[in-house]
Amino acid sequence: MDPSSLPVSKRITLLVRALNGAEKTNQALATCADGDAMVDILLGASAKLGLRLTRRDLTETPPIRDWIWFKNNQPLITIGK
Repeated sequence: MDPSSLPVSKRITLLVRALNGAEKTNQALATCADGDAMVDILLGASAKLGLRLTRRDLTETPPIRDWIWFKNNQPLITIGK
């Protein structure tokens, strides 16, 4: 089955699963200056996996939408150091 034919939420799930343990990609995401830079990295990962996710898919679908929001904004509270 072609993964790009799946609904967006399923393709996002596949992307999140693929990111689990992907050290280089996670390091790159962690050091991004903002959410737009994160989206660029995620688009590349999506393309490598054949998921055909768009910028809009990534910015509107949880949990990635929430990661991008968090990167662009300061947390409301911080727990611990």
